[in-house]
Amino acid sequence: MFLILLLVFIIVPALELSVLIQVGDALGVWPTIGLVFFTAIVGVSLVRSQGLNTLMTVQQKLARGEAPGQEIVEGMMLAAAGVLLLIPGFVTDALGLLLLTPFTRAPIAAFMYKRMQLQVVANGGFKPGFGQQGPFNQGPFGQNPFDPTRGQDSHTFEGDFEHKDDPSQKRPESHQIDHQQNDDRK
Repeated sequence: MFLILLLVFIIVPALELSVLIQVGDALGVWPTIGLVFFTAIVGVSLVRSQGLNTLMTVQQKLARGEAPGQEIVEGMMLAAAGVLLLIPGFVTDALGLLLLTPFTRAPIAAFMYKRMQLQVVANGGFKPGFGQQGPFNQGPFGQNPFDPTRGQDSHTFEGDFEHKDDPSQKRPESHQIDHQQNDDRK
């Protein structure tokens, strides 16, 4: 994790600065600044259109009853592409365009989705409960929800009941509605 943070916060900005300086020497200051703004504006508009296409694909798969797993991964990749394209610099723009272009995004998303599926299978699937496991593989309320012996020695009683009117709660005769009298008025 430390190496990833080192890469993100030290190496990438240093690389971005060196590329910006080299492009600035070759093109000049104002064309370089204009190019940085241009890539951000065009990138955001492309992220929006690709995101709408991905959303429509997700809705179509859901309507057919299919799981849109790879499309969800592609949506996350589009969000990352949007962030990368907004960061000033050409290296992050290149990475953002790599994630944004459909013919490079789809294979990367398929690979990531397969890897996530393998990770779930390798870890034994999803665990019961709300993500909080107690000791001895308990659910969040202190018992295993899939235990076949659950409830055999608990303090829950089964039974039937019948609701009876309480005579002390009866309304006085003056508060009763006479349905017979109301029917005669009609």
